[in-house]
Amino acid sequence: MAMASLYRRSLPSPPAIDFSSAEGKLIFNEALQKGTMEGFFRLISYFQTQSEPAYCGLASLSVVLNALSIDPGRKWKGPWRWFDESMLDCCEPLEVVKEKGISFGKVVCLAHCSGAKVEAFRTSQSTIDDFRKFVVKCTSSENCHMISTYHRGVFKQTGTGHFSPIGGYNAERDMALILDVARFKYPPHWVPLKLLWEAMDSIDQSTGKRRGFMLISRPHREPGLLYTLSCKDESWIEIAKYLKEDVPRLVSSQHVDSVEKIISVVFKSLPSNFNQFIRWVAEIRITEDSNQNLSAEEKSRLKLKQLVLKEVHETELFKHINKFLSTVGYEDSLTYAAAKACCQGAEILSGSPSKEFCCRETCVKCIKGPDDSEGTVVTGVVVRDGNEQKVDLLVPSTQTECECGPEATYPAGNDVFTALLLALPPQTWSGIKDQALMHEMKQLISMASLPTLLQEEVLHLRRQLQLLKRCQENKEEDDLAAPAY
Repeated sequence: MAMASLYRRSLPSPPAIDFSSAEGKLIFNEALQKGTMEGFFRLISYFQTQSEPAYCGLASLSVVLNALSIDPGRKWKGPWRWFDESMLDCCEPLEVVKEKGISFGKVVCLAHCSGAKVEAFRTSQSTIDDFRKFVVKCTSSENCHMISTYHRGVFKQTGTGHFSPIGGYNAERDMALILDVARFKYPPHWVPLKLLWEAMDSIDQSTGKRRGFMLISRPHREPGLLYTLSCKDESWIEIAKYLKEDVPRLVSSQHVDSVEKIISVVFKSLPSNFNQFIRWVAEIRITEDSNQNLSAEEKSRLKLKQLVLKEVHETELFKHINKFLSTVGYEDSLTYAAAKACCQGAEILSGSPSKEFCCRETCVKCIKGPDDSEGTVVTGVVVRDGNEQKVDLLVPSTQTECECGPEATYPAGNDVFTALLLALPPQTWSGIKDQALMHEMKQLISMASLPTLLQEEVLHLRRQLQLLKRCQENKEEDDLAAPAY
């Protein structure tokens, strides 16, 4: 039987000029001499082809984040931390992107959530002269890259809306290099900048808004070391509503006369799937590394996580939360949390859904670092279809004093809950009727009282909350700026 399929497309030229053609090479050399190809080498070093026909936005963002050497803070596969399309799912489910594509606002949201510094403009918010200046800025530097979203039809290409990084600029010819992530369709190509502006200055029918461009660069400090928010399923919508609407209402409508009472009101009304929304991050170690010492890189990363955990434990808010949880008999088992994380680790290593795995057993052990410092590793034996898989997790821990002497403490519900309450906007507590208590609560969650590392961690969570709120309210297309605090 016949099988209908396509192997690439012929690039319409003009208006585009194939990057690998004789003229394309000449344009490249001219731009290289003028210094407007500096960003190209980083981008091409980490370039990838989109893995799905509708993943152009995700692929473009993955290329740029990796080119900027932004550490995602979580593993991709095996022992590797690396941005991949499959990890960019916090602002739109991958199933939806695969079926319908993704909007400009949601790609901007993903860039913010991934920890990058982002400046985004629709053509209605900029001019072609400003756009040209931004193109020169990004192509003259290794520290800033641009992603453009445009309509292919303006270039006489098949298809409609598309995303791709801008890889270079030739000022004499006023042409930009589009590093097309759909390499199965068209190769990288040069286009007149005026025509690229025209292609961006078109209406996206899915949003009713004009397309545009974004400038992405590294943040001053990389956040998200220990805690992160997750919206892989729809449970986050319920949680976000609870945090945004219900918590302020609860603390204002009920008689609260102490910090413990506030915590009690918030904690006892938590949705049952709350622990799926905010999580602490355990890093996977592949089996062949399990008997080896910690690498210098692993040790450095673990030390930062331990510092964050220690700083959380030292906050006054944590002490209040810990005191309250002890009175209600709350317990959070490392074994249970690790078992779930081991299943997730097995999912990452094998590519199969974690619901297909069950963790048969876990054990906790210490492992040495390069300078004889110790780290904690949780080893789990995960079973799927009768087959066993060993998964190791690198877990931060701190030493606390108790009646029996020093005791290791690990991330648990009390510090995770503390981190989330710190991340809630200050106005959450404005409805507390007792003014002295409201002042005390605001002091407990004040950013000024937090150490620098914990400040960055809390700001990252607060940024994620604000961005998820935008997506929930369908405002991600209206506000492209980073959340303000």
